Amino acid sequence: MLRELAEAGVSFSDIAVKLGKTPEAVRAKMKRLSLEVVDKHSLQPRLSTTTAILPENLISLEEALKMLSGALKAACQPGLTKVEVQRLQVVAALARIYCDKLPDFLHVRDVEKRLFELEAKYAENAGKAAKGHGSA
Repeated sequence: MLRELAEAGVSFSDIAVKLGKTPEAVRAKMKRLSLEVVDKHSLQPRLSTTTAILPENLISLEEALKMLSGALKAACQPGLTKVEVQRLQVVAALARIYCDKLPDFLHVRDVEKRLFELEAKYAENAGKAAKGHGSA
């Protein structure tokens, strides 16, 4: 049963509950059996463009600011219902967060791109160096 749950990608915590064991006991047994599982509860969010699922075209900072501006203008209209106000608050909050995070994300994506380029150059140079030592 442990093997089946692990192969299905069930988390350590969920497996432990189903088997009446502690998560630590499940981890230890799985290690002894060389089984792997992704514990969804222990994953940290990653800011990596290689693993992130993003839309092909991100909303530009200008577009996000236009949405925020539109939400602020709409919020000033009299007679809004409670639901309309809540919706505008959500739109405004999301736009603010997006505007705050987009520059950081773009910077990280640029750094990651440069890192991949440097890794490729390093691998190319290492290959050339290995060929040079082999022919000497």
